[in-house]
Amino acid sequence: MWYHIAEPNSYLVITGANIEKVKIAKTAFVYPWQKCAKISITPFDFSLSLQAMTIEKLQFSLPAVFTIGPEDRPASLEKYAMLLTGGADGAPATGTHGGKPTPTGRGHVQEIVKGIIEGETRVIVSGMSMEEIFKERQIFKQKVIQNVQSELDQFGLRIYNANVKELQDTPGSEYFAYLSRKAHEGALNQAKIDVAEARMKGHIGEAEKQGRTKQEISKIDADTAVLETKRKSEKATADAQLATKQTELDMGITFAKIRASRQAEVRDTELQREVESARAETELERLRATDVTRSKIAKESAQQHADAAYYTQVKGADGSVYKAKMDAEAAYYRQTKEAEAAFYAKKKEAEGISEMANAYGHMAEVLGGPQGLMQYLMLQSNTYEKLAKANATAINGLQPKITVWNTGAQGGEGSAADPSAPIRNLFQSLPPLLSTINEQTGIAPPSWLAQMPAPSPPEKSSGREVAKGKGLVNGDSR
Repeated sequence: MWYHIAEPNSYLVITGANIEKVKIAKTAFVYPWQKCAKISITPFDFSLSLQAMTIEKLQFSLPAVFTIGPEDRPASLEKYAMLLTGGADGAPATGTHGGKPTPTGRGHVQEIVKGIIEGETRVIVSGMSMEEIFKERQIFKQKVIQNVQSELDQFGLRIYNANVKELQDTPGSEYFAYLSRKAHEGALNQAKIDVAEARMKGHIGEAEKQGRTKQEISKIDADTAVLETKRKSEKATADAQLATKQTELDMGITFAKIRASRQAEVRDTELQREVESARAETELERLRATDVTRSKIAKESAQQHADAAYYTQVKGADGSVYKAKMDAEAAYYRQTKEAEAAFYAKKKEAEGISEMANAYGHMAEVLGGPQGLMQYLMLQSNTYEKLAKANATAINGLQPKITVWNTGAQGGEGSAADPSAPIRNLFQSLPPLLSTINEQTGIAPPSWLAQMPAPSPPEKSSGREVAKGKGLVNGDSR
């Protein structure tokens, strides 16, 4: 599989599997079961000298140059690729060689196009006279292009330009030579006639111009004399009228000067009166303006003082508000930071406690459980020594008094055989009991029940401390 790219003035023509007719593209992948060729759309020139005969049976040679090329449209390119690519005998002239397409030839295309142009041009010339071909050169050119283009459309070709040169004689014919000579001689004779006629018109015109000049000069001189006399009469009349008018004007000027002088005096008096009145009004306005100015100055001064006081109060209030705002913000910021610091301290304290708890947990696992950990901590903090000191301090100086009495026989066969032993024991225990109550509480039994003996000094215990304060023991002392 090859990837082909066409030049800017070319197209790729691909045939083979999966393509119905041909495929026109600028770039394409070409598979091994497909063929690729290049077609150029660059226009090419056809120069030909056509032998034709007019409707008057006059033969001539028509040199022409046609610029023809494939039309850059998909349908036209498909026609051109299918009908005109390859050799003249239909054999393929192009293909992929080493994976690269080769360009097509154009020799047979030029022969086909040349045949179309000659045939269509002869058909058009055979229906026109020589005079029509000369006079209607542009129409003849348009007909040739139109008819040839209609035939080239079926091949996908287009005429870009057509240039029809001057008609020429065929070998053995001198029609255009004689026609040119005739035109030349006719033009030469006509030029001689035109020159002679121009000279005649020049002499006649010169004489006519000279006579007319003299007539016009005489007429102008007579008219000038008449006009001169009229102008002199009119001048005298105008001079008399001018003198009369001058006298009238002088008199009017004198009267006008006198009237103007009187009016000036009257006007001067009026102006003096107006000046005095205006001067008085000006003085009045000056005094009034002075008072008004003073009032305005006082008003503006009071206004400025009031504005200054207002501005001072406003700025003071703004300063107080700003200070209160800044104090509030500072207090808020301080409280926020204190709260954050307290939170951070508590957080760190909690983390420390958590770490200590984790450490104690590991120690408890090592020491055999919580009981072992508690004993270890009590040993570390000397808790046992402190407890012993606290107990010793608590019972220090109490001087306990211990009373021991015996209520009778302790066991044996005698106690079991005597039925009055319980009553006896009760009465035997009553005196010590009353004595102990008296000693500990200060309450004495009634005199009819028992007479309490006099108190004796307390005895110091010489053995280990049995109880705190005084106690009752049924049996021997221990």
